[in-house]
Amino acid sequence: MKQRLVVKITTLLHSVPLVRNLARKKFVARFVLGLFKSRNVQFCEVAQHLNDGVKLASNETRIQDFFREADLDYVALAVLLVGLLPGTGKLRLCIDRTEWDFGRCQVNILLVTVGRGDCHWPLCWELLDNRSGNSGTADRTALLDFCLRVLGPDRVGLVVGDREFVGHAWFKYLKDKGILFVMRLPKHHLLTDPQGRRHAVADWGLRPGQCRQLPVCQVDGVWGGAQVTALAGGEYLFLFGTANPAFLGQFYRKRWTIEACFQNLKGRGFALRATHLRCRDKLKKLVGLVSLAYALCVSVGTRLHEKVQPIPQKNNGYKRASFGRHGLNALRQYTRPGRSTDPVFTANMNAVFRWIINQLTHYKATKIVG
Repeated sequence: MKQRLVVKITTLLHSVPLVRNLARKKFVARFVLGLFKSRNVQFCEVAQHLNDGVKLASNETRIQDFFREADLDYVALAVLLVGLLPGTGKLRLCIDRTEWDFGRCQVNILLVTVGRGDCHWPLCWELLDNRSGNSGTADRTALLDFCLRVLGPDRVGLVVGDREFVGHAWFKYLKDKGILFVMRLPKHHLLTDPQGRRHAVADWGLRPGQCRQLPVCQVDGVWGGAQVTALAGGEYLFLFGTANPAFLGQFYRKRWTIEACFQNLKGRGFALRATHLRCRDKLKKLVGLVSLAYALCVSVGTRLHEKVQPIPQKNNGYKRASFGRHGLNALRQYTRPGRSTDPVFTANMNAVFRWIINQLTHYKATKIVG
């Protein structure tokens, strides 16, 4: 029953000019299906599920040709990824960097996720060429400019980042754009109070668990608010931003969504880290297709949880499976021959895809791209 899912994914791809022609769209749909089935990005594994009507070597050749010759429209892909999000309103962006080594090849990805609530997946990314070093302000602002182009400034509700994302130029960029942000700072960073006095948070004598807020202060030459919480081992959760200082800690906790996203992309979800690709252009395409597959899993899982059957809870109150795993399991079952005879399951999955297509239909993609 693979063809049924290929048709539905191809229908989704008709909403945006991700690739040039129908043949490329069908290939993307088959490749995404191959990711679902294999849970692996290595071409030899995806080829096992690409097209049963041809030899395995032909499938591998077609995959190699696509990554060598085809162009992905990353603006169109971003529009598609945003269109898969349920609901309307402000969106949260999380920025972070992930890296791994393959032999002597170092992969260093700067990535921004988009979402609301527990629905979060990649929106844009860039392969850095700095020997696994930190990102620069120019790299970050380029990605945020891309996000603003796709979303529009009115839809960005918050930007969250970790200790790497500091500095006057970066903070000033966010504030000048009118974007609310929360960033964690290294504990050695100094802040300046309204009286002009400079402080190191370690000098305040806070005991583990104690918290102090400064509604108005200056960090790296930019005014905002700060919240400092003492942790065990002499560490501090030092947060700075232009969002409401009373809720900086609550906002920063939402950063876990990008860590969960990295885990699903790189490891337990699609094993992106197992790729043997070294070309940055090809790697960027692969991250795009894996991001699309992951977004579909989360979107399907969320809809099934809300409208069909809630995910069971453990004794500790946590769900037994994430939305992404719930959706991935359902998509894999949707292609199993035995499930095609289950009318209830098939009807539920068809309803989910109708809902996703309606989401994209009501999303003003042409207005955003323009």
